[in-house]
Amino acid sequence: MYRWETMSAITVQRVIGIVRTATAEEAVATAREMLAAGLRTLEVALTTPGALDAIRETVLHAPRDAVIGAGTVLDEAAASAAAEAGARFLVSPSLSRTVIRAGHRHGLPVIPGVASPTEIVRALEMGADALKLFPASGFTPAWIKDVRAALPQAALVPTGGVSIETAPAWIAAGAAACGMGSSLTSGGTSEGRQRVERLLTALSATG
Repeated sequence: MYRWETMSAITVQRVIGIVRTATAEEAVATAREMLAAGLRTLEVALTTPGALDAIRETVLHAPRDAVIGAGTVLDEAAASAAAEAGARFLVSPSLSRTVIRAGHRHGLPVIPGVASPTEIVRALEMGADALKLFPASGFTPAWIKDVRAALPQAALVPTGGVSIETAPAWIAAGAAACGMGSSLTSGGTSEGRQRVERLLTALSATG
C-alpha cells in the first residue's frame, strides 16, 4: 500500500487510538477492544514493554480494514523495528529527519510532533505525511484554524489532552484527525468500548 493510501485510511474516521499499557498482553487486549468497538486506526506506543510483540499480535488478528501503527518512535532503529513488526505508520512526539527517512524507506507514512508554525514548515520540508500537534492541551482548536489559514497544506493531528467532548471542535477547526489514548481506554473494557462508540458517533456528525 502506498503512503498516501495509508494516510487516506487513517483519516477516514478522523481519530487515531493510542494504546499505552504496562504490558504487551494488556496492549493487545486494549487494541482488540478498541477495534471491536469499531475503531479502525490505532497506534501502539513503543513505551509499552513488549510493544513490538503487541504490534505483531494486533496486526495478525485485526480486521482487514484496520490500520495499526507504532507511536513514540524516537529514532531510526525504532522506526525500522516497528516496520518489521508490521506497523503501517509511525508517530513521534518530536521532529526527527532520520525517523521520517527511515519510515519512508519502508514505505510508511510518518507523523512527527510539532508545536509551532516554524516546526510545521520544517516538518513539511522534511516530507512529513501529517503533523502531530503535541501536547494539544497547550493549544485550542482556534489555534489550528488560525495556523491553517496561513498553512492550509498542514495536516494537523492534535494529541495529548483531546477528549470525546472536544474532539469534534478540533475536527471542525480543520484538524485532519485527533490522537486519543486514556480518554478512550480508561475505566475498563466496557467503558472503553462505550467511549469509542460515542466518539465515532460524535465525529460522524461533524461536517
